[in-house]
Amino acid sequence: MSTTSRIRRTNAMATAPQLIKLGIFAVVTVAATAVLAATIVNLSFTPKETYTAVFSDVTSLEKGDDIRVAGVRVGEVENIAVTDRTLALVTFTVSRDRPLLTSTRAVIRYRSLVGQRYIALAEGAGEGKRLRAGGRIPLSRTEPALDLNALLNGFKPLFAALSPKDVNQLATEIIKTLQGEGGTVRSLLAHTASLTTTLAERDKLIGSVIDNLNTVLSTVDKRSTRFSDLIAQLQRLISGLSADRKPIGDSLAGINGLAEATSGLLGDARPPLKTDIAELAKLTETLNGHEKTVEGVLQRLPNKLNKLTGTASYGSWFNFYLCDFDGRIVLPKTNEVITPELHVARARCGR
Repeated sequence: MSTTSRIRRTNAMATAPQLIKLGIFAVVTVAATAVLAATIVNLSFTPKETYTAVFSDVTSLEKGDDIRVAGVRVGEVENIAVTDRTLALVTFTVSRDRPLLTSTRAVIRYRSLVGQRYIALAEGAGEGKRLRAGGRIPLSRTEPALDLNALLNGFKPLFAALSPKDVNQLATEIIKTLQGEGGTVRSLLAHTASLTTTLAERDKLIGSVIDNLNTVLSTVDKRSTRFSDLIAQLQRLISGLSADRKPIGDSLAGINGLAEATSGLLGDARPPLKTDIAELAKLTETLNGHEKTVEGVLQRLPNKLNKLTGTASYGSWFNFYLCDFDGRIVLPKTNEVITPELHVARARCGR
């Protein structure tokens, strides 16, 4: 064998493994690219069934848009055509393992704020039967997409009355709602309508408050000089209190000590005071039980006081005279009863 033949054979043996490695790399690359492309374009190799749905408006809905169930892509729009002159007939496919029911509802929703849409399928009321392949969802069980321009134009008066922070928050909620991350648009509109209705119902009250505020400001403006003097005097008062804050603080400490002492005094006097009040209650009951006697004493008291006043008119003493005396004495042994009596017949005893 010549030298040239040996070199060619050696080169051939060295090239074979490299070709094998290159082939494996190419196959893997092509497969990965195919999987990536299928993922990007949402290709599905599962069997599909075709259905149709009638909508009153399919603005911005395009062929190839998603068909979703609970946010999961299960198919795509195949064709859009006009039917009955005023309605749109949408033909779409759904994976065979996701069969539709006769109660299924179809709603066009926003996929993004740039106008992309998708059809959301949801179960309607009642227990429906399985919808045959090629079946149609009627207009009564479909809903068109919300007109975003009309929505935002309707919010203009509200945006004008809100602060920038509130506008940003409301716009964020609208975006979340349209992207399926928040509540429904109907709920959002209901809350907005409630807000605007509340403001409208209080329009008279708000106007009255503004009128009263204008009256107050006008009155203050007319008396601006007095108002300025009042503010100046208030400033002097506050300055004086600030200068005397130490004596005021000391007086507060003294007041605190007085309060504590008074509290102790009341604590010591409370038991006897309670007893006095209880005895006073008993006295009141006694007087109430002898009402006639008390009334008689009060009626006779003026006459008696007149007599006592006349008796005490001679000096700071009382003169007493014995005018009548009688008694009864029983002797111990004889049991004899003696009844001595004394009667003075003088002028001073004739009163």
